Formats: sequence, C-alpha cells, structure tokens
Amino acid sequence: MSTIPPFDPRQVPYVLADGHLPPVPPEHLSPKALAARFSAPRPWTPEFKIEARMSDRPLTPASVLVGVVAHARPSILLTQRTADLSSHAGQVAFPGGKADATDADVVATALREAQEEVGLHPRHLQVLGTLPHYTTGSGFVITPVVAIISPAYESVANAAEVAAIFEVPLDFLMNPAHHRRHTLQTPSGPRQWVSMPYADGDQERYIWGATAGMLRNLYRFLRAD
Repeated sequence: MSTIPPFDPRQVPYVLADGHLPPVPPEHLSPKALAARFSAPRPWTPEFKIEARMSDRPLTPASVLVGVVAHARPSILLTQRTADLSSHAGQVAFPGGKADATDADVVATALREAQEEVGLHPRHLQVLGTLPHYTTGSGFVITPVVAIISPAYESVANAAEVAAIFEVPLDFLMNPAHHRRHTLQTPSGPRQWVSMPYADGDQERYIWGATAGMLRNLYRFLRAD
C-alpha cells in the first residue's frame, strides 16, 4: 500500500508562522553546547509524537540520524528521497530506515542506515543521544539519534533511495520564525503539520511532516529551561 499523501503539501497555505517564539541562541548550537545539553537534559515535553495513520500496516521500528555537521555555523545533514519510493517518495528526510534483526540497538540502526544511504562512515560521528519516539502516518516508530558529524565527512548517495544530499543551517531550523503551521480538512478528519521551507540556492527544500516534527522536538529540547 502506498503511503504517498493524496495532496501536495506545498499547495496548502500555512495558517501562521511561530515568530512569536524565541530562537535557540547561537551559543547553544555549538557541538560542545549540544553535547552538554544531552549529557544533562532538562525536563521537557515533545510537541509532536504521533501522526494520523495513513496505512494499516503493522508498526515498524526505525531510526534516523539527526546529524549536526560541526562547521563554524553548524548545519543539519538531510536527504531528498527519490521519487519512485513507496514510502515518503520525493520528500526531505534524515538518513535512516527500519531496524534489522542484526542491529544491536536503535543507534546501530541509525548508523547502518546512514552508511547505506549516504556513505557516512561511523568514524566521522559522535553520538550524543536520542530524542523521543515519533510515529509516522505510514506506520514507522522512529527513534531520532542525534550525533555530531565531522566536517571532513564524505558522502555518496545510494541512487536507489537518495536523489540529493544537502545541509541546512541549524540556526535556521532552530528559529521558529521559519516554522509554518498548516491544517488541511480531509475525509478522515483534519490533518496538521509544520513546514520549514529552505532556499537551497535556486531550489526550495520543502521540509515537512515527520522530519519537521522531529526538528521541532529538537527545538523544544534545546529551549527547555
């Protein structure tokens, strides 16, 4: 069963942007500050946890790599999925996928998938920790694994799954002024999501759905007092 949504999210107007919320200060986005936050997390509540189901398939464990590239201006590593996949085709996503029986844990799943999808070797990674599970409408229970990526990393896209590999500045994503809220009435009820469109040169990278939801949770995690 295809889980491609029966609408184009880019054509759904946003209701509002969250410019009234404060951004994460730049000094809290350095690799050192991120490591300190994960070593001593503060109480917080994830904003997005479960999407409306679009599939009756059994829930499947999965992991994604939320990779922060340690540039002077840190960025998040993302992919554009190929257009012919049965799940989340053409969408912006973190490297990741479903767990294999041979994976030792959720971190092993994320590292294996990142190496398979974008050629990212574990030697370039420092895992910081995980964020709460996020259940997608397509039936995946995703564990976001947050890691620091060395700027010296090399990447090679798996052409069967990944159309493009790119980076988005972390301070852009952690500024709610760039978070747009959408609501669409469907036959099965209202559907709501957040988008974070990013101008990558002359191309728009439309970040929405699960990827945007997990980034929003990262924002809440980093803003917790």
